Amino acid sequence: MALMPKRVKWRKSQRGKLRGVAMRGNEVSYGEYGLQTLGTGWITGRQIEAGRVAATHFLHREGRVYIRIFPHKPVSAKPLETRMGKGKGDPEDWVACVREGQVLFEVGGVEENVARSALGRIASKMPMRCRMIRRRHGL
Repeated sequence: MALMPKRVKWRKSQRGKLRGVAMRGNEVSYGEYGLQTLGTGWITGRQIEAGRVAATHFLHREGRVYIRIFPHKPVSAKPLETRMGKGKGDPEDWVACVREGQVLFEVGGVEENVARSALGRIASKMPMRCRMIRRRHGL
């Protein structure tokens, strides 16, 4: 089941611009290890779900996987072989807008090498380069 909002106030939105780096959501907050993006772009609900499934399957019910992003943005598309005009297409996908440095997933309650393998499996499902970071204690 792909992630999408239960209700939205506006059904269609414009594409917008993704600039800069993440000012918030860029540190590990819930788990011990996190997966941080090194690029900017859209991540679909299917890609998020694929990452979650890959991590939980690898961890065998050990530890905990936290998802830090949610696809709020609708992406519309017109049907194939449709002439120009006649309005904007219907919502086809839901995406999360991700900036550079944002933490996508977190893992807690497991050893570092297990977390590294789990986050590596998630990173292979993502459309941009990612790196593993660890929680900073004692700030």
